[in-house]
Amino acid sequence: MQLLEDYLNSILGRVHPLSPVELPIDQALDHVLVDDLVARFAVPPFSNSGMDGYALHLDHDLEASPEHPVTIAVAGDIAAGDNESHVLEPGTAWRIMTGARIPEGANTIVPVEDTSEEPGPHPLPESISIYAPAKVGAHVRRQGEDCTPGDVILHAGDVLTPAAIASAVSVGYASVRVYPSPRIAIVSTGDELRAPGEELQGAQIPDSNSVMIAALARRAGAQVTGIFRSNDDPAHFAEVLRQAGDVADLIITSGGVSAGAYDVVKEVGLGKGVDFVRVAMQPGKPQGFGVLQASDGRDVYLATLPGNPVSVFVSFHMFVRPVLAEFTGLNGRELLRPIVVTTPNGWISPEGKRQFVPVILSEPDGPEQTPIVVPTHRLGSRSHLVASLHSVNALAIVPEDVTSVEPWSILTAVRV
Repeated sequence: MQLLEDYLNSILGRVHPLSPVELPIDQALDHVLVDDLVARFAVPPFSNSGMDGYALHLDHDLEASPEHPVTIAVAGDIAAGDNESHVLEPGTAWRIMTGARIPEGANTIVPVEDTSEEPGPHPLPESISIYAPAKVGAHVRRQGEDCTPGDVILHAGDVLTPAAIASAVSVGYASVRVYPSPRIAIVSTGDELRAPGEELQGAQIPDSNSVMIAALARRAGAQVTGIFRSNDDPAHFAEVLRQAGDVADLIITSGGVSAGAYDVVKEVGLGKGVDFVRVAMQPGKPQGFGVLQASDGRDVYLATLPGNPVSVFVSFHMFVRPVLAEFTGLNGRELLRPIVVTTPNGWISPEGKRQFVPVILSEPDGPEQTPIVVPTHRLGSRSHLVASLHSVNALAIVPEDVTSVEPWSILTAVRV
């Protein structure tokens, strides 16, 4: 059996980012930048007012109060978007709106609240009285004080958050080069599977794996381009695999990878060069990974997961999610960074296997406290317990050399 780290390294070593695409900036949310973004504009692009009020020139801080107001003539109005070149004459002020370009010669904005004018729409007054102290440079947003043309604003490898998108637009970008969302096709296998909601007869079971994998893939930022089901006939599975490869960058299968007489994924995959291994983990021991060729000659990756639903859930988070991250230019191993936790429960763990127990993780009340985890089911990590899986938000990890978890043991966990 392989250690989990060895298997993960072997598959991530075969994965590389997808070919970059140019996307409109409003469609690039959560994508990863391929290139540095260098500012094309200054921010602000011109010196402007940070308040509704009056623009004037001060040689020094102004002392004013309701008892000792300072009165000044008003030369005119400047609205946001006004492209006229206004000049401030000595001894005058311009009424100005937030975001409007300040007139040449002005160096201070006095908020309307500090003057004799009431806030709101009013005719332009001939003069205003200032009732509060004003500092030189107050409420002036200077051209380029955030950035100047040529500054690197975002770096290659940065994720385009909503704030990053706003930053990119502010410095002149309408589109960006990013790594695309990977296209995922899902193939669940087994004669016993029935579509969600179908009546069951005899030994039939609902196909919960395909819809769970699809949801997990979408949550990880992938596009699900096809959901397929195959019976246990090798020829049928091979044809389904071909169809899935035509619409995907990665095919994820569930079932058919263990040591049974009808393990169709393993039977067909071995003939296509897929590597099947046993990983020292529980659940999720049987795994497989390879690279196939699509009908158009493209390389298509194949990740083969076990058939039991909890095994699928654990395998997706430990192996598939890192692969999807690598496709998009991220470090997949960073997703598996563990946190330290404790548990009030005790349970047993199989010797020689790293156990992953679906748990409910409660955030600590303070920074000095350790998060607490509780298994989602009294039977722990058994691979068929799908009905109780809905409350899981972490996987508690028990090392290979630990066979008994005592109450209030210190463990590690990964969030899911």
